[in-house]
Amino acid sequence: MERRIVSDYGANYGTVNPIYGLPAVAAMAAPPAASNHGPSAPPANMFDTVPGYEGTVAGGGGGYLPPPMPTAPMPVPEQAPSPPDWHIPSISEERAREAFATYVSSNCCYSSGPVKDGVITNMESFNTYRYRLETFNESRSTEWTQEPFAGQPVDAGVQPAPGPWQITAQPPAFFQEHKQTIRVPYTSSVKNCHVCLGMGRNPCKTCTGAGSKVCWVCNGSGFREGNDRCSHCNGRGRENCSTCNGNGSCQCDTCHGKRQLIVFINLNIKWSTEKDDFVAQDLSGLRVEKLQKVSGKELFKDAQYMVYPVMGFPDFSVAQASERLVRDHQVKYAQTSRILQQRQTIELIPVTKVSYMWKGKSHVYYVYGNEFEVNAEDYPATCCCSVM
Repeated sequence: MERRIVSDYGANYGTVNPIYGLPAVAAMAAPPAASNHGPSAPPANMFDTVPGYEGTVAGGGGGYLPPPMPTAPMPVPEQAPSPPDWHIPSISEERAREAFATYVSSNCCYSSGPVKDGVITNMESFNTYRYRLETFNESRSTEWTQEPFAGQPVDAGVQPAPGPWQITAQPPAFFQEHKQTIRVPYTSSVKNCHVCLGMGRNPCKTCTGAGSKVCWVCNGSGFREGNDRCSHCNGRGRENCSTCNGNGSCQCDTCHGKRQLIVFINLNIKWSTEKDDFVAQDLSGLRVEKLQKVSGKELFKDAQYMVYPVMGFPDFSVAQASERLVRDHQVKYAQTSRILQQRQTIELIPVTKVSYMWKGKSHVYYVYGNEFEVNAEDYPATCCCSVM
């Protein structure tokens, strides 16, 4: 019988959607073929066959494991909240001037003439809505790992190893990124080191196992000039290899001279937040990418195990985006992870288009976001400046 993951989040923690459906082993992404290059690549027969972990490879790359089917009924999403009062704020002419003055003063090449002498002729509000959906997931993958054997406990075969989703892990608070690695119980066994073939040492790469190399002073002749014997190699023409101290071999870097490795399966757990935004288009003329770094007034926030699409919002495109993204997140992330919590918000980002006259010509700037950022791409009073 599968054990439920225990946490502080209550009985609903870790309950999965019915669309998971696929057996964990069969649905696991196929691992890439092991590399044949380099002496540290372990042979396939080095690892035991562990039921439930047949797709596990060394170095990871085996793909994320889909959660098993739920053993208890899924929680039903809470009732969709009543539509709130969508209040639309606006800024005053005085606040628009202050933001414009701050923007101009932060640019060394901008003259303050338009700020002091410009006359505002029109202010038009274009309130832009940003919908955001966040899905907090837990993903699990496995990999064979090795380390030098120094008497660590060996437990392979003592009893069946628990499945990847049966191992208890304490998740962080919702929407906080975190990673954890857990050694899977009952998978540890001892093998001879595949790099040094259980010898604990490997031929020295510097001297190719000879223990010595040609003397760099006399170039192997044993003499420096004429009949003077080379003092560096005492006339031998060769000197001891400094890498292996003349032994011709070096301690194996893989087993650290222990001759044996303990191999086991690591369970890698990742908690992550997947996020998608939708910005309702308006006719202000301000590029949407300018809004990425500003905040707005939060009009709506809903967080629960599964969220309903937003209903009754005055901008129909936001409601459409909510329905599409909620559906996409359920389909996209359910196959490889366990959805723990979802959160959706709607922000109203105020955008004000300010038209003004300066020296007989009409110009425009924008004030947007709670930060009152300004964009004035056609600022009429610029100069070239240089640092001497």
